[in-house]
Amino acid sequence: MQKLGDFKLPHFFNYPPYFTLQPVRDTREKQIQLWKELILDYCRTQKIFVIGLEEDFPLFSNSVIERSLSHEARQAFLSALVSDGRAEWLDKGHRKCLILWHRIQDWADIILHFVKNNGLEDSVMTVEEIRSGVESRGTGTFFAYVLKSFKGSIVRY
Repeated sequence: MQKLGDFKLPHFFNYPPYFTLQPVRDTREKQIQLWKELILDYCRTQKIFVIGLEEDFPLFSNSVIERSLSHEARQAFLSALVSDGRAEWLDKGHRKCLILWHRIQDWADIILHFVKNNGLEDSVMTVEEIRSGVESRGTGTFFAYVLKSFKGSIVRY
């Protein structure tokens, strides 16, 4: 099995047709699902928060089989993540995508759980302290996740 650093790539990553958008609807849906799972797993394990559509991203090419995803395929896979609530476009031109390993409402729950577990419920803290404080070191929490989670929490709690 091929690896990308310490990340184990799925078998389909070495199958050339998966680097080309499939014309048959059922096949394309399966292809999109596989790519969504791969992108989320890779970003979660590598703590990657943003993917630039036009930037080099390790998953978007495979030198072993000499294949790369087209711009259209990259757009399709990231747009599918956005549709599922697992990503958000960061710009109107859809060139940068915030990858949500957890949905925003799940991040809000994770942060609330973190606050309760660390006895911080009655504390006043800045967003930056929550994101990068001693208690949150190693959690990989990205500033945008914290802000979006708070916005969601205001409505829910």
